[in-house]
Amino acid sequence: MTPRRTTRPRLSTAQAPRLSYLVYRLERRIRAHLDDALSELGVTTPAYMALSELRTRDGVSSAELARIAFVTPQAMNLVVRDLEQRGLIRRDPHPGGGRVLCARLTREGLALLRRCDRLLDDIEQAMLAEIDAPTRETLVNGLTVCARALRPDTPV
Repeated sequence: MTPRRTTRPRLSTAQAPRLSYLVYRLERRIRAHLDDALSELGVTTPAYMALSELRTRDGVSSAELARIAFVTPQAMNLVVRDLEQRGLIRRDPHPGGGRVLCARLTREGLALLRRCDRLLDDIEQAMLAEIDAPTRETLVNGLTVCARALRPDTPV
């Protein structure tokens, strides 16, 4: 009696990876490079994201910063506490009262943020070295549209 052979479906080697997989892989590589670069300045990626957000929106709560940085509120509280102790941000009571504190970037925080930005500029320059300006613009526009389409508050 001969053993029965089952046929396995052959995977096409010509099949391109899914776009979402490529975006994920790129994000992980950017994150690894950014983590390494920022560590030289004593900054974590969530701290950099928080500082960046405070540059554009003054007076953000820790909970809002956590959502933006994709970390838990507890993790962001530790980040914010560290940034405040280092004099990079200050927290003031919310104008509406209550227990919410609004974070604001200090002059020292802005100076450090600019140094962090230069590190990210270097990473992006290496990443985009072989892409021409029109393609870069198309890439930025396309990714912006994709991110907007998947926002939690966008109706499906």
